Amino acid sequence: MIIATSPESTRDAVVAALGDKAKRVDLALGEVTVVVTAQNYTEACRILRDGEGCKFEQLQDLCGVDYSEYRMGDYDGLRYAVTSHLLSVSLNQRVRIRVFAPDDDLPVVDSITPVWNAASWFEREAFDLYGIVFEGHDDLRRLLTDYGFIGHPFRKDFPVSGHVEMRYDPERGRVIYQPVTIEPREIVPRIIREDKYGEGMQ
Repeated sequence: MIIATSPESTRDAVVAALGDKAKRVDLALGEVTVVVTAQNYTEACRILRDGEGCKFEQLQDLCGVDYSEYRMGDYDGLRYAVTSHLLSVSLNQRVRIRVFAPDDDLPVVDSITPVWNAASWFEREAFDLYGIVFEGHDDLRRLLTDYGFIGHPFRKDFPVSGHVEMRYDPERGRVIYQPVTIEPREIVPRIIREDKYGEGMQ
């Protein structure tokens, strides 16, 4: 029978294992989050996988984050981060690890596919949607958008209508790309403020 590990003991084990490789280890809402620098990212992941008291054998998820509009634009840190969720089956504990790309113009972090090969498609997705480059990934190409797509659609500054659209051209007998023909417009949601709205409705 596996006994549940408390968040506090998980945090303490992670702090002891990572030492100065961790920039910060937080415990909030029962969840442990580790923040590491880009230089220490791969090594910190190896320690979390193999370290005594850690044993995070499984990568559950990896995703990109764009912090450019975080806290209504008041955030002034680095823009792009990669966040991964790890699971230790043997010790019944979880941890989140976050690394920020040091360059906002060209966000690059190491690939952790040598540590968990499950990272491969997650990193391709983050590359596709956020433009984060994973150095050392052996097959970094788009995963969800197609080859003619321009830009990275989960970036906060990406236009809602996109940059290009595709359509079938009967004269050429194939699908072509062209600039977006949709007129950009702002949509303001209607808000119902009637005092007794919804009363008596079944």
